[in-house]
Amino acid sequence: MKNNMKVILTGGAGFIGSCVLRMLNDNGIEDIVVVDNIGSTNKWMNLVNKRYRKYVNKDRFLPELASGEYDDTDIIIHMGACSSTTELNFDYLWLNNVEYTKAMWNFCTKRNIPLIYASSAATYGDGENGFDDKMNINELRPLNGYGYSKQVFDQWSLKQDKTPSQYVGLKFFNVYGPNEYCKGSMASMVFHGYNQMVETGKIKLFKSCNPKYADGAQERDFVYVKDVCNVIKYFIEHPEYSGIYNVGTGRAQTFEELVSAVFYAVGKEPNIEFIEMPEHLRGKYQYHTKAEMGKLRDIGYTDEFMDVDAGVKDYVINHLAKNKMVY
Repeated sequence: MKNNMKVILTGGAGFIGSCVLRMLNDNGIEDIVVVDNIGSTNKWMNLVNKRYRKYVNKDRFLPELASGEYDDTDIIIHMGACSSTTELNFDYLWLNNVEYTKAMWNFCTKRNIPLIYASSAATYGDGENGFDDKMNINELRPLNGYGYSKQVFDQWSLKQDKTPSQYVGLKFFNVYGPNEYCKGSMASMVFHGYNQMVETGKIKLFKSCNPKYADGAQERDFVYVKDVCNVIKYFIEHPEYSGIYNVGTGRAQTFEELVSAVFYAVGKEPNIEFIEMPEHLRGKYQYHTKAEMGKLRDIGYTDEFMDVDAGVKDYVINHLAKNKMVY
């Protein structure tokens, strides 16, 4: 990775984006334009220990991009999006997740530079067709507007005759880890569970509404954000690879395993309370996700992904228990 690389990083003050910023800094890259919409949130705290050239609000960025100000950019890493799975304003989702990403694509195509962007495992919907990134994505049926907006862009990208020099869409599964502190309800169960454990001594999980799954046995592919950054680093270092790739661990682990790891990280026995699932979630709830990782392995990615025991332990001990230390 060239340390004189000029990078545009959208969503750079957010959860995954700020961790990517840390990874870039750790590799000697500092000429970075961070694009985000911090507003009156505390996301600025994710930038305090980072090095970058400038911060630009997302609404000002596109006019600046069109003006030619960033024509010397070497790569765009586009992590910015509306990532709320409960967002109901579809026009907002379309503007942020489809049209904004098209602008990134067109700029990179014109300049013949790489684009790495965030897709989502939410495109897979209920998983009826599996979670294989080698399949025909037109067969997927997302369950919410967020997942559909990501699906629309993925479909659009595959129809383009003119492309960036490299284009990589990353279908993130259930990412958890440091710097997610400002995500509110969309933060991981590790974050919310740790706070519950500290406050009440127990962690609450939804009961199952599917007879095939016991309470707490609902499964997800939980992937640690530091592993996600390693995947992004790999694609930066291998511009010869393009396409849409899953980013998970290839494991399905239960919510009970996940929150038990929170207790074990601080030397406590699990104390879990099962509560009723809200009515509005029941018809859209995924009971199982597991990324097929063969496509990424086929292009030579060999790093191992942490399981929940290792990832949660690092997150709890080195970040949450240290006053939510920023990575």
